[in-house]
Amino acid sequence: MIQGAGSNVGKSLLVAGLARACLRRGLNVAPFKPQNMSNNAAVTADGGEIGRAQALQARAAGIAPLIDMNPVLLKPESETGAQVILQGRRFATLKARDYGKRKGELMPKVLESFHRLAADRDLVIVEGAGSPAEVNLRAGDIANMGFARAAGVPVVLAGDIDRGGVIAQLVGTHAVLDPADRAMIRGFLINKFRGDVSLFDEGMQIIAARTGWAPLGILPWFPDAWRLPAEDVMEITSRPGGPFRIVVPRLNRIANFDDLDPLSTDPQVSVEIVPPGRPLPGNADLVLIPGSKATIADLAHARAQGWDVDLAAHVRRGGRVLGICGGYQMLGQWIDDPEGLEGPPSRVPGLGLLDVETVLQPEKRLALTHAVYSASGDTVRGYEIHLGRTDGPDCARAWLSIGGRGEGAASADGRIRGCYLHGLFSADGFRAAFLRDMGLQGGEARAMASGYEDGVEETLDRLAAHVEAHLDLDRVLALSAPIAQGLR
Repeated sequence: MIQGAGSNVGKSLLVAGLARACLRRGLNVAPFKPQNMSNNAAVTADGGEIGRAQALQARAAGIAPLIDMNPVLLKPESETGAQVILQGRRFATLKARDYGKRKGELMPKVLESFHRLAADRDLVIVEGAGSPAEVNLRAGDIANMGFARAAGVPVVLAGDIDRGGVIAQLVGTHAVLDPADRAMIRGFLINKFRGDVSLFDEGMQIIAARTGWAPLGILPWFPDAWRLPAEDVMEITSRPGGPFRIVVPRLNRIANFDDLDPLSTDPQVSVEIVPPGRPLPGNADLVLIPGSKATIADLAHARAQGWDVDLAAHVRRGGRVLGICGGYQMLGQWIDDPEGLEGPPSRVPGLGLLDVETVLQPEKRLALTHAVYSASGDTVRGYEIHLGRTDGPDCARAWLSIGGRGEGAASADGRIRGCYLHGLFSADGFRAAFLRDMGLQGGEARAMASGYEDGVEETLDRLAAHVEAHLDLDRVLALSAPIAQGLR
């Protein structure tokens, strides 16, 4: 189990790199995360949803993502509450305090998923959440030491030297853990080092002497990490690149933003993320409104930033707009929430750029989907994950086809479009054709389009080589035998 001496130390990427390195050694390996918190989810082959990071880790391991890889997923809906996904399906919506009281109830399901996943594997690599040093959260813990001890899984603790104070991170974690939790940690590593790693030799010796843990290596900064799908909203950044400028308002509850990853790596495109408090730039070629976990609240948030006014001006200047999932719902005339799924029952006006209306419904649609781009015949593979049904006159101009039925809507001039399908930009042919239709100049759009999926695979292989070169992987694997004392 990879745990972190703090949040955002790079645990997700470490697990992905270890999984691909072990796959290359011929091991049957799977990733596992007992509890995750993210609005960037993936639809699994067995019809549920898990964190996006576990889907990437499954890909690194050469297997399809399954609900057992992330049995508890928390999807924040407000500052104080989240939707709880249990083994791929909605379990409840709970305030943080209520979840804290009930999370211990979920441990049997977490262990059930873990043991089912581990039954026919050579190795399971587990990712913790946050840090075990948050000992105020230890009671009922299912994410870190609570799980490690219940499952008898040895722990490797990762520290992030890039943020500074890494000796204090690791030695301080040792100091605050109770003896039984501390005994689960068998080794430590340092991540995100910049420069000459030999300069930290003495630091490694100090940590080992103070903790008694085995030093497993120092991982230098991995510069290609941005080429892999991100899970944490804090990792969404602008990517300057080619001449076609795509502007993305950063919604408060942005969800399933992996749609941006292929665009960010395309050499024809520059992606600009606009944070709250800043206007949408006037020189955008395309404004992309992404998915949202709370469409009505994020629509109000967008209006509070003045983005509705900026968007209207962009359209008047001949600009183009694409809304995906929650962004698609926002583009319509009305959003109706008769059952109060996002708060009190309400009916609110949309941005009015598409002649459609959305009714939110309690049944969530989860589907892996193949579609065809009607304008070019290019095939795309994506996923649907949404509440609600959208209908109206502009749906007669559906620009995607799924199994013979139309998907999405478009304005009469085709400059405003929306759909529910996530992940469609991963298809190189579609991405090239769509950008051309949205105004990318020149006749080489298809030839210039980069191979996104191949690029992800190549980056995972480079990450695995990076892990092999800088960690003592043989020693890591030698430490991976179950700890019998934890089984209780």
